[in-house]
Amino acid sequence: MMPTACRVPAIRSPATEVSTGAGKCPAAGRGLHRWPPFLLPNPLICGFSHVMDIPDYSYESALLAKGIARVAGVDEVGRGPLAGPVTAAAVVLDPANIPVGLNDSKALTPLRRHALLVAIMDSAEVSVAHASVAEIDSLNILRASHLAMQRAIAGLTHPPDHVLIDGNMIPRGLTLPAQAIVKGDARSVSIAAASIVAKIARDKIMWDLAQQFPGYGWETNAGYPSKSHRLALQDLGVTPHHRHSFKPVHNILYQFKNVSY
Repeated sequence: MMPTACRVPAIRSPATEVSTGAGKCPAAGRGLHRWPPFLLPNPLICGFSHVMDIPDYSYESALLAKGIARVAGVDEVGRGPLAGPVTAAAVVLDPANIPVGLNDSKALTPLRRHALLVAIMDSAEVSVAHASVAEIDSLNILRASHLAMQRAIAGLTHPPDHVLIDGNMIPRGLTLPAQAIVKGDARSVSIAAASIVAKIARDKIMWDLAQQFPGYGWETNAGYPSKSHRLALQDLGVTPHHRHSFKPVHNILYQFKNVSY
């Protein structure tokens, strides 16, 4: 049986006119495994990505159907580490040029993440921002994460019409229309793209810091509390890039203070 056509209507807005084109998708449950690779459909367009357990463009499509043209996906990385900033990215994808294979950055290999980063940077509008260790310690990690998100959104060339945010909270002070999506990096391709950009950007920062402060393993653990990182804290002490408000770091500082007295 020949596959049925799966067409995506042209998307029109007052500012721009873009057509996503047409793709082919198979009749449900029939012969997908027999298709040659160049005939396989883009699951983002054909609407069966939920079967494959990958993010799709459904949230964005629903907004585009209402005339909301610029949709930004926002995600952060770095809430759990003992050291380094928290980093956020905002990404506005081109509906006509969505990189294939977008997924939660944690579900991708490093090689695949970097390949997708190139595709994202070539086809989308991207902004990256951070909240510093000092801001994390003074605000708390949740508020600092939201601050990084707001900075990333503000860094876009033009304000988005709507924001899709990974998580269950919308940052305080964000005045743009927004929707929080739990596990959004596994449900929305815009958020997935932001998760990839944010992770690679923060990993690069931690690799650079590892050259200045060797011994903590930041080039591989990215500041997360691995066993080697915890042991290094005991042996080498706390650096200016450690988060004093985080318990393992706080405990080291407390022990040092007691020894000093």
